[in-house]
Amino acid sequence: MKKNKIIYWITTTLIFLFEGVMPALTSQTELAKEGIRHLGYPEYFGVMLVVFKVLGSIALIIPKTPKRIKEWAYAGFGFDFIAASVSTFAVDGFGFNGFFPLIVMVILAVSYIYYHKISHAL
Repeated sequence: MKKNKIIYWITTTLIFLFEGVMPALTSQTELAKEGIRHLGYPEYFGVMLVVFKVLGSIALIIPKTPKRIKEWAYAGFGFDFIAASVSTFAVDGFGFNGFFPLIVMVILAVSYIYYHKISHAL
């Protein structure tokens, strides 16, 4: 049980940092805005995306968040990572930048699996 909690908290903290803290701190930089424009999205889409990422990462990191909300957060991040990969592949072709969201999705999947392992053990 202890190993499961450690794996859950490490992966969930990584998602929180990558998808909550980092976007909150960098979303208004010119580099971030150019990244959204480069993919063909309007600037307001980037703002909306950051709001949902921050809310979703908070939902995942707070232990008392209702299970249904956590499920929606996991699903939202899954859709986000798939869409980010597809968008990048469509604009830039197949390269590391397109695969990176899928790598982060593996971390999300491990968090999700271990979330269920520890929540069913309670």
